[in-house]
Amino acid sequence: MAMKEFQAESKRLLDLMIHSIYTNKEIFLRELISNASDAIDKSYYRSLVDNNITFNKEDFYIRITPDKENRTLTIIDTGIGMTREELENNLGTIAKSGSLAFKNENELKEGVDIIGQFGVGFYSSFMVSDVVTVKSRAIDSKEAYKWESKGAEGYEIESIEKEIVGTEIILKIKENTEDENYDDYLDEYRLKSLVKKYSDFIKYPIKMMVKKSKLKEGSEKEYEDYFEDEILNSMVPIWRKNKNELKTEDYDQFYIDKHFGFGKPLKAIHASVEGMASYNTILFIPDKAPYDFYTKEFEKGLELYSNGVLIMEKCADLLPDYFSFVQGLVDSADISLNISRELLQQDKQLKFIAKRIKDKIKNELELMLKNEREKYEEFYKSFGRQLKYGVYSEFGMNKDALQDLIMFYSSTEKKLVSLDEYVSRMKEEQKFIYYATGENVEKIEKLPQTEILKDKGFEILYFTDDIDEFAIKMLMKYKEKEFKSVSSGDLGFEADEKESKKETEENKELFDSMKDALNGKVKEVRASKRLKSHPVCLTNEGELSIEMEKVLNTMPNGGNVKADKVLEINTNHEVFNIIKQAFEGDKDKLKMLSNLLYNQALLIEGLSIEDPVQYANDVCRLLK
Repeated sequence: MAMKEFQAESKRLLDLMIHSIYTNKEIFLRELISNASDAIDKSYYRSLVDNNITFNKEDFYIRITPDKENRTLTIIDTGIGMTREELENNLGTIAKSGSLAFKNENELKEGVDIIGQFGVGFYSSFMVSDVVTVKSRAIDSKEAYKWESKGAEGYEIESIEKEIVGTEIILKIKENTEDENYDDYLDEYRLKSLVKKYSDFIKYPIKMMVKKSKLKEGSEKEYEDYFEDEILNSMVPIWRKNKNELKTEDYDQFYIDKHFGFGKPLKAIHASVEGMASYNTILFIPDKAPYDFYTKEFEKGLELYSNGVLIMEKCADLLPDYFSFVQGLVDSADISLNISRELLQQDKQLKFIAKRIKDKIKNELELMLKNEREKYEEFYKSFGRQLKYGVYSEFGMNKDALQDLIMFYSSTEKKLVSLDEYVSRMKEEQKFIYYATGENVEKIEKLPQTEILKDKGFEILYFTDDIDEFAIKMLMKYKEKEFKSVSSGDLGFEADEKESKKETEENKELFDSMKDALNGKVKEVRASKRLKSHPVCLTNEGELSIEMEKVLNTMPNGGNVKADKVLEINTNHEVFNIIKQAFEGDKDKLKMLSNLLYNQALLIEGLSIEDPVQYANDVCRLLK
């Protein structure tokens, strides 16, 4: 039997493939099983156009047989088989795909999917094998042939006897090395897991004789081994079933089986789409965030299948970051794959699918908010922060898509409310959407700055996440209503602000002295009409708020930023009379009182006091 050389370019491609194209050796089994499935699909197609050929699905299967003793792994299919010429053309010329040619030459009927399009998948077997042997008999022939190769030096073909139509591929598995344990590909459990991982939804049964044990007959303790033919794959994927056939329990079980989460999902989304790119998808909204969700280690993405064959475990391109909590999969025959079927080309089909999935998730969340409020609030407690990051990130590019999904605690409703709900309740004279920031609801409730708004009966949104105010600054307004912090210098109450300016002018020398005493810590000291029972508070001017200052300064590169702070004094409070007395007769006491009130305002805001010892001493002086 004479050795035939691969074409020169084929030699180079084979070497490239073994060492570069595939990054994960274990996918060789996926490729060979996919090719076997294609071969059976071709038999099915032939039965549709040739009355002399019958297709009985029960007669068609794929079999895997590991042989540890001889270090061989055999993959058998009962598909269409290959003639000598096809062995020469399809295996002798690398990247000559018989499946692609078959697909192009025939107008395939619905339901016939050809997976292998590049003709390189077969050669992935050389990554794990020293010798690859192919025995095949074509459907139209009584003759059979054996193709055998040890790699780039070439291949041999000879006639053989083969009783059954189909193809048998025998891999002589490599010996173990320091870096690679090739025994894995002869291990029964490992092979089962690879089939489950990559080829679970191949539509023909993948069989293997599996070693099991049972009690010996007549014995209560002694066990004996036996072998049983087992089908390793599920065959019919749940996402291709009619939604009317499925129950909530079916989706819950699939969610658990695929290890998408530990409990039941909050919601399952099942869609089949036809169009520029056709695909099936099942998406899950988890009931709670994974432990590493808000860390760099978390990897987003959906499982991506092509005709039921797993292509990528985490396809990040299918989900925007703000929906990174979604688990699930997409199966499409229309996506463009690269030569190794491991990575995607960035093409319009992929972008189309990603956009449709994004819109679907958004619509489902909006429906959940509208019709299943308790469930949405449960979801929001786990993933609301991610939606708010989405509003803020990418310079607010996604704010319009997400603004109706975000929620905040309401001062009047005492629960989470949407922006739409807030605006629908706004009083006729109310100009702004008011918000207050703080560590938690309890602390915000006590903020002096909220007194005037509560007195007027205005609803306030409580921001307790560090991202909240940044997101709102990016959003700027909702339904033409601007957002306004309770700590803002201008709350939109003209009469009160006019009165405040008048009193500030009347006490200008006093407030200037207090500002000087604070030595640049505040931009201004002025009279306040927002305070009712409290003597003092801090407000800010400009875009950088006091809360944003706190958040930015906790970051590694915060840069010690400072908000423009204003110290507001309640001129109706008894403390103001003490300040005036000190201004008139004791400048040192005025300086002490100015610092005390400033530090008191800092503590209310949750900010650190620059000199706590001096603050304690000043309190003691005041008590004497």
